Amino acid sequence: MLLQPLLRTSAPASVLLIRLMVGFVFFSEGLQKFLYPASRGAGRFEKIGLPSPEALSYFVASFEVACGVLLMLGLLTRLASLPTIAIMLVAIVTTKLPVLADAGFWQMAHDARTDWSMLLGSIFLFIVGAGPLSMDAKLTAPDPPDARKEDA
Repeated sequence: MLLQPLLRTSAPASVLLIRLMVGFVFFSEGLQKFLYPASRGAGRFEKIGLPSPEALSYFVASFEVACGVLLMLGLLTRLASLPTIAIMLVAIVTTKLPVLADAGFWQMAHDARTDWSMLLGSIFLFIVGAGPLSMDAKLTAPDPPDARKEDA
């Protein structure tokens, strides 16, 4: 299978906690962009000056929902973490750097705590993979010895 190297993981089972945290936050934030477009979706994107705010907000929200679900399931974890990393980098640059310039480091540090957590959590999942309690682990598990005998 071509995806085997991306699915393989030696992370401990406790990585499930990070997957659930990062995945649920992205899933929740994506849904909120659909549910509350004026304050969390297109309206927010327009306020911070992003181009094509309506189309971009639905695009980002779709990735947040889909990647959030994939991360929670531990399915294609490394691939799913790439869009979340990109989303968080854009969020930090567009919303937290202006706070740094206007209100200083400590206000930015306070406002950015979730962004940094999501960015670092996504990077962590990209590096270590999904762990043994995941769909990725099930897809890469070797066939049991009895199954190999039947195939022969």
